[in-house]
Amino acid sequence: MIEVTNKIYYVGVNDRNKDRFEGLWPLPNGVSYNSFLIVDKKVCLIDTVEVDFFVQFMEKLHDVLGDRKIDYLVINHMEPDHSGSLALIKKYYPDIQIVGNCKTFNMMKGFYNLEGSIEVKTGSTLDLGEHALRFILTPMVHWPETMMTVCVDRKGTTAVFSGDAFGSFGALNGGIIDSGIDMDAFHLETTRYYSNIVGKYGIPVQSALKKLAGLKIDYICSTHGPVWHEQVAQVMALYDRLSKYETDKGIVICYGTMYGNTERMAEIIARSASQNGIKNIVMYNVSKTDHSYILRDVFRFNGLIVGAPTYNAGLYHEMDVLLAELANKNIKNHYLGWFGSYCWASKAVAKIKQWNDLRLHFTPVGTPVDMIQGFSAATKKQCEALGKAMADQLNTLPDD
Repeated sequence: MIEVTNKIYYVGVNDRNKDRFEGLWPLPNGVSYNSFLIVDKKVCLIDTVEVDFFVQFMEKLHDVLGDRKIDYLVINHMEPDHSGSLALIKKYYPDIQIVGNCKTFNMMKGFYNLEGSIEVKTGSTLDLGEHALRFILTPMVHWPETMMTVCVDRKGTTAVFSGDAFGSFGALNGGIIDSGIDMDAFHLETTRYYSNIVGKYGIPVQSALKKLAGLKIDYICSTHGPVWHEQVAQVMALYDRLSKYETDKGIVICYGTMYGNTERMAEIIARSASQNGIKNIVMYNVSKTDHSYILRDVFRFNGLIVGAPTYNAGLYHEMDVLLAELANKNIKNHYLGWFGSYCWASKAVAKIKQWNDLRLHFTPVGTPVDMIQGFSAATKKQCEALGKAMADQLNTLPDD
């Protein structure tokens, strides 16, 4: 059994087989489904796991409890990777009381035809004996029913069970708490998780952070990824920064290319930006790199340059998809340059401008480059000018 802190046990599982989270986001290193058990005068389970792992889950519960019953099950988030074992848990522990909010219970009825037991609101409490629970509703982080559970023991140690907030992609390779893990890989995966899953909801995240302000938090126990202990302040600062759409100085250059001509434009733009003082430059072929990683880096850096060929009298498909994904995230505080190519009818450059005018609303930088057919000396100069314009714009901004 794994004790996180005083009588709080980790009973989560790893999924190293799923290829894509929510059927969308790649999981090269798997993902964990975290659940926690508080053993006191009353026993309280915090969230469950994906139903495919129910046997492992039950084994872990029995390792901690033996034949002792579970009194309460708190549901912080109803997404099936956390609530999927709910109906089976109810069969094994028929007297368990399910704790959630009004929206939780509505979803629970729809998903599993189960009724809730104890309805809570922000400020509601539940006494377990040596541990006291207080509930904070955090709607749209990232579903409408999401909430957090604050647990304080008699020694004053505070653990926040945060649902998907502060989560990360990546299975847990033995260690559970950040202090016992090499966290380097998890830092970027936490940002990717935020940008992919939570990124659209910056305002609700800010509201949730305000509700946590003033708490001395010793542990953050998310439903995915490591338990935050030594790095509580860092992950909260990361969420504050990401939800305000604050970024580092740098450029993400994304391009689509069929025969390499548009890619040559991207290379010239990148080289020019580098020569003009930008160190952080990342480049992605939108047909090769999963957009999950592009979204992550757009949340990290304040400059974005996109380019693609005209295709079927419109914009190259994968670029069109990427711009739709970016628009869906409601990203703010970014600068945008763009370029394109065509053989007989120019459409790509105009389509990118249309995306920005109608949906993205990023600040335009430089003069768009529209290349006809093959690469030329004139095109090279225009691409260099676009890279320099973006660099000059970013260099006027104060460093963090």
